[in-house]
Amino acid sequence: MADTRTTHVLVDGENLDATLGTSILGRRPRPEERPRWERLLQFVERQWGQDTNGLFFLAANSELPMSFVQALLAIGFRPIPLSGGPGQKVVDIAIQKTLAELKKREGDVVLVSNDGDFVNHMEDLLDGRRVGLVGFAEFRNAAFAQLQERGLEFFDMEYDVHAFNERLPRVRIIPIDEFDPTLFL
Repeated sequence: MADTRTTHVLVDGENLDATLGTSILGRRPRPEERPRWERLLQFVERQWGQDTNGLFFLAANSELPMSFVQALLAIGFRPIPLSGGPGQKVVDIAIQKTLAELKKREGDVVLVSNDGDFVNHMEDLLDGRRVGLVGFAEFRNAAFAQLQERGLEFFDMEYDVHAFNERLPRVRIIPIDEFDPTLFL
């Protein structure tokens, strides 16, 4: 009998976009520098050997970015455009609510964010199911590190998922076993 277990992949699009633009590139990313989101779902399916339910959360207070929404639908994500009042972090609120609901259900969870606002919710999910965090390792909230010994798995958007067509200008600590001098020459 085939395994019918599902991995729920929750994408904090705002957080990843802000990290990429502000912290890595220092400017708004060009289209060719943005993640290839279909690679994320493919990676999770390969990594954990099960189907994915891709949920892409985005703030859409004034208008719906239809071309982006259509692209997400075409690659297998369910876009979740959100609106709220001034100062409301609608994406964070929606992801927290979704993580709390997933605690009551079967299935594994991968969160795509660097944001520490989700640490407690992710900790609650470490109850025997597989739980992963995808983001940029050097910008991951340090509070997630304590969850690794409880089973939280970490994946990097660039180095593990290979979500980018171009190498990003990142500075990170490189484990000596991964060091390739050709990348610097």
